[in-house]
Parts: sequence; structure tokens; C-alpha cells
Amino acid sequence: MLRRLSLAVAGGLLLTSAVAGCGASDEAGSGGNSGGGGDDKITLGFSQVGAESGWRTANTKSVQESAASAGIDLKFSDAQGKQENQIKAIRNFITQRVDVIAFSPVVESGWGTVLKEAKDANIPVILTDRAIDDPDTTLYKTFIGSDFVEEGKKAGQWLVKEYEGKSDPVNIVELQGSPGAAPANDRKSGFAEVIKADPKFKVVASQTGQFTRTDGKAVMETFLKSQPDIDVLYAHNDDMGLGAIEAIEAAGKKPGTDIKIITVDAVKDGMTALSENKINFIVECSPLLGPQLMDLVKKAKGGETIPQRVITKETTFTPEQAKEALPSRQY
Repeated sequence: MLRRLSLAVAGGLLLTSAVAGCGASDEAGSGGNSGGGGDDKITLGFSQVGAESGWRTANTKSVQESAASAGIDLKFSDAQGKQENQIKAIRNFITQRVDVIAFSPVVESGWGTVLKEAKDANIPVILTDRAIDDPDTTLYKTFIGSDFVEEGKKAGQWLVKEYEGKSDPVNIVELQGSPGAAPANDRKSGFAEVIKADPKFKVVASQTGQFTRTDGKAVMETFLKSQPDIDVLYAHNDDMGLGAIEAIEAAGKKPGTDIKIITVDAVKDGMTALSENKINFIVECSPLLGPQLMDLVKKAKGGETIPQRVITKETTFTPEQAKEALPSRQY
């Protein structure tokens, strides 16, 4: 739901982030030029949510590599999952007079003041991966990312089809993403919208797993103790689902069989578990937004008219489809 000196340096930053989980913030300061205006090279300030999952790591790498390929000077900041860090980074970008600001919002609310500051400074803003709920859509040029509501609907549609013609109750536990984050809100609402038509589907427990494998495992352990009869797990991302699989196996149950599992993302680890029938269905949410983002950055800097909403193309996977896709999977 991303700054550059050179590809080699970017790779080092990514490795540090992946090892540390949520590495130290770069304070919006890594990048060759001091701002946008010294030459014709575009300077992009990018604030990433953090490094909470394999998806996010792949997303960071895509933005970093794409900026290097496009010849864009990237100033990267890791918000470490905190909105205050992200707001600080955006203000730093404004002070440095970058040409364009892009960020993946930690949460949906609370961005009006800082984005008004960017607008007053005539710096276009691009939302990546996650939306905001501010009614003033003039605060940003465009939002590029997935349709999270549709992702939730796809998860629900698979479940409805899987239990078609059956009348027994279906008890569902849900691992939500980070509270207040757009993908968590929307994946929950889309899923709920589809299953509500049939009363046999009942979400018996729903709790945040913070989009992380560790929390997914811990919350699933709690679910298994508090809910004697779980038929389905719906996890808002692969990492939480993978953590839940560990808990399910430790409890002596067979993931994918005793408890059917639906997740979102389709990162390599998730796809591997899907190919092994430990997950039953994955809704794809591609992290590889970098090339499209750089194209939008260039257009925004050039004053071109761009769509206010750019939706990424994605699909879904069954175990058989995962086996076919894995050999060429990029993330």
C-alpha cells in the first residue's frame, strides 16, 4: 500500500531495511542533488510506510530501481509505520524544494495541513499504493495503486463459490491490516459486502495483525484458543497468513484443509505456500509500481494533465496457477 543516489547505494539501503525490519529513517536526505531547480534533473521525494512485509520490500525496490533507470534523483524516507515521521519527511521535502513528492500514506486521515503546505509551495503530490480520505482532491495530482475494495470482493467471491450449495455455517476469522490504513479498511469492507448476502458466512473474530508475520501468528494463536470451530481464515496480506499457518500447524491442524486460507498480495513466499496447498486462494496486489510512478512524476513535473486515479492491473491465483507463475515471479 524510495529515494536515490545510485542503484548500488539503493540496494544497500534496501538490504538494511529488510534486515532491520523497519530501518532507521533516512530523514528525506539521501539523493544527489539538494533540491529541484539546480539543473534539469527531476528530484523526487518519496516517503515509504516502512518495511513491514515482503510486499513492502518489493515495492521499495521497484521505486528505487525505476528512479535510477529513469534518471530521477530520489530522496527516500522510511516512516517506520508512523504518521508523524511521514509528515516530517514531507515537510523536509518541501524545505528542500524537490520537484515532486510521492508517498504511501501510513493511514488515511490527517494529511490536509501538510499537503496544503506542499500545494502552496507548488510541489505536486502523488499518492502511491494507498489513498487518503481528505475531501479536497486538489491536494494531490493522482493516486496510483490497487483497488483494495475490489481485492476484498474477489476474496469474498471465491469463498462464496467455494461453499456454493452448502448450508452449514461457515465460521471465518479475519486478520486485518494496520488500523486506519486504506488497504485494511477497504479489504475488510469489500469482503464483508460480498459475504453478507448469505447468512451462513459469519466472521466470528476479527483483529489486526499489523500486516506482519509475527503479529499474524500471535493473533491466530489467540483465535485458535478462543474459537473452537474455525472454517476459514481471511488475511489482509500474505505475511499475516504465513504467520497464521505457523500457528495452525503448531495447533496440530492442517492449513488449507482443516482451515481454508485466503490472503492478499501474491508475494513469492505466499505463492509458495499456495502452491503447497497451505493457502487456498490469493488475490494479487502488485508492488511493482515504480515504472508507472516515474512516468507520472515526469508528467507532473512537466505540468501535463494526468488521470486522478491510476489502477494497477492484477489477477488472482489458485494453487495450480501459483505453480505455473512461481518460476518467473519477480517478488
